[in-house]
This record gives sequence, structure tokens and C-alpha cells, in this order.
Amino acid sequence: MYFVSRIIIKRLDKPMEGQDVAIEVTDVSKSGVGFVCTETLTIGAVYESYLTIWTQEVLHAFLEIVRIEKVEEGSFQYGAIFIGMPEMDASRISTYETIENMKK
Repeated sequence: MYFVSRIIIKRLDKPMEGQDVAIEVTDVSKSGVGFVCTETLTIGAVYESYLTIWTQEVLHAFLEIVRIEKVEEGSFQYGAIFIGMPEMDASRISTYETIENMKK
């Protein structure tokens, strides 16, 4: 399942004005998220995000980039782990995982 969310391109270790960029979420789990983005992000950096989940709820989360793969010119597939996600939000994502696994 693919859905569009947003990420604020603002590294938490380098305070500056953030840029709001659309991302295409390709997979999500309780521990992290995979997404495609046209912006260049940095491995190990933590970014602020607003993930729109399948219920159309928006989860405010912080993501640490752990994997980058160039998928085509100007587009990158990222893997990120959640940093400090509240248990309630993690439970919502866990419910989504369960439903998706049941569909398969």
C-alpha cells in the first residue's frame, strides 16, 4: 500500500528553516518506515515528519535515516526508524501491520 505523507526537511542537529516535502510511503512498521523522496537526505540524520496513515490520521514522528537507495534519476528510496514514538502511535501502526498481513 502506498500513500502520500510529508516530511519536514529540517535536521534536528542543524537548526534552520525547514522545507515541507511530499514523500510516498512504501511500507511502514512499528519500528520504522520506507519511503520515496526526491530530496537528498543524510544517513544518521533525524528529521521531523507528519505521516498520514491509512485512517487519514496524521502522526507527528521523528525519523532517523538508516538506508538510502537511488531508484531513478532524482528519486531515492529511504529506510528510517522511528525515534521516540509514543506507544499509542506505535500501536496504531501495529494494527495496520496486522491488517495488511491478514490480507496477504
